[in-house]
Amino acid sequence: MPELLFPFLGVVALLTVTPGPDMLLVVRNGLSAGSRAAWLTGLGCCLGISIHATAAVLGLSAILSASATAYTVVKLAGAAYLAYLGIRMLISAIMSVDPAADVEAGTAPLPTAVPAQALPAAGVGMPEGVRTEPGTDAAVFRQGLITNLLNPKIALLFLTLLPQFVAHDEPRLRTTATLAVIFLAVAVVWWRTFSLAIGPISRVLRGGTARRALDGLAGSALLAISAAVALDGDR
Repeated sequence: MPELLFPFLGVVALLTVTPGPDMLLVVRNGLSAGSRAAWLTGLGCCLGISIHATAAVLGLSAILSASATAYTVVKLAGAAYLAYLGIRMLISAIMSVDPAADVEAGTAPLPTAVPAQALPAAGVGMPEGVRTEPGTDAAVFRQGLITNLLNPKIALLFLTLLPQFVAHDEPRLRTTATLAVIFLAVAVVWWRTFSLAIGPISRVLRGGTARRALDGLAGSALLAISAAVALDGDR
C-alpha cells in the first residue's frame, strides 16, 4: 500500500463531500425520483472520475494543463451543459412539458420507473408519463457522467494531487494508479451512502408542487454555477 495512504484518504474524503455541480444533480435527481436515481447519477460521476484519473495516470491531463485553449474549450463546454440543464429544469418548473421528452433529456421530474416485466405487452394500457427503467437510468447516469467529464478542474486535480502522495522510493506509475483506484472507491462508497440516505426524503417530496419548486431551485443554481464557471479565469 502507498506510504502516504492515510493522509491521502483524509484529503479525498474532504474533496468528495465538498458540494459542487455533481452534488446538486445527485440531490435534485434523488429528491425527484428516489435513491435509485441518485445512485445512478453518482455512478455517472464515478465513471467520469475514473476517466479523469486514467488520463492523469497516463499523463494525458498534462495536455489540458499545458494548453490554455484546450482548457478554455472544455470549461466553456461544461458551462454550456450546466446552463442547458438549468434552463430545462426551469422550463419544467414553469410550464407543462412533454414528460417523455424531458426524461430523454434527463431534466424533467423523473417519473416512477417500473420494471419492464411489469408493463403490459407492447405498452398497452401504460399510464401517461410512465417510462421503463432503461430510459430513466440512462438519463440520470448521463447527467452525472457529462457534468463530471466537462469539468477541467477535476482533470487538473488528479494531475496535481496524485503525485503529491507518491513517496520518493515508491514506483510512480503503480502508486499513482493505486491512489486513483482508492479515490474512485471512496467516491463510489460516498455516492451509495448518500443515495440511500436521500431516499426517505424523496418520498416526502413526490407531489407536483414540491417537484416544481425543486426544479426551480436546482435550475437557478445550475445557471448560477454555469455563469461562475464561464467567467472564472483561474486554472
